[in-house]
Amino acid sequence: MDTLLRNNVVVTGNPDGRPVVLAHGFGCDQNMWRLTVPALAPDYRVVLFDYVGSGRSRLSAFDPSRYSALGGYADDVVEVAEALDLTEAVFVGHSVSAMIGVLAANKAPERIGALVMVAPSPRYIDDGAYLGGFTAEDIDELLASLEANYLGWSTAMAPVIMGTPDRPELGDELTRSFCATDPAMARVFARTTFLSDSRADLAQVRVPTLILESAEDMIAPRQVGAYVHDAVAGSTLVTLDSTGHCPHLSAPEATNQAITAFLATL
Repeated sequence: MDTLLRNNVVVTGNPDGRPVVLAHGFGCDQNMWRLTVPALAPDYRVVLFDYVGSGRSRLSAFDPSRYSALGGYADDVVEVAEALDLTEAVFVGHSVSAMIGVLAANKAPERIGALVMVAPSPRYIDDGAYLGGFTAEDIDELLASLEANYLGWSTAMAPVIMGTPDRPELGDELTRSFCATDPAMARVFARTTFLSDSRADLAQVRVPTLILESAEDMIAPRQVGAYVHDAVAGSTLVTLDSTGHCPHLSAPEATNQAITAFLATL
């Protein structure tokens, strides 16, 4: 299957600009970047895509064995970059996509020349001195609930993940996005996401990196942002005046300003 069709790749913006790849998180699709694209399009070649199993990707390409590890998604990112012949692209990854971007950059440094991690977490489960924000029991319960009743889980969890109770329309949007995802494929992606451990991969990052975190985020709390910052040599950490796990939706102006300021330094 053609890679660009498989991942529903859309290219917009300035065709002569440096490529910026926007990668969505679990349960989302490329539409989640709609408030970011206008800030980048005048100066950058913006690449949007959907992971297989999400959005308008080709569901027939979904392979549970390939996508049972983050490396399968990273391979797709590299294949998209190769199909578009991208060089020195800036990969902007939200949530689990931040770690997918790390894997892709480590695998194909000639394709990806910088990283922006939005609300990243290399491991969600606490491990000794490492505090990921969840116990193993928490994640077991989360996955059991998701696998038993994905639509019910989505309705309950999406507003909590969004973290903007004063703006319920954002939680409603995330709920709709979750519910539009094929449940069987979402279960695979969820297990891959919440059981992943990419801590060792952070030390291998050799490209300029910006880390964006919210002041309050139950999915990726601030101690996780500090950990990522310490683990990635030369990285920059910016704490946004935002709440929740999706600052590109809840605080788009601050998020866009931080991203464009970073891009200007490259």
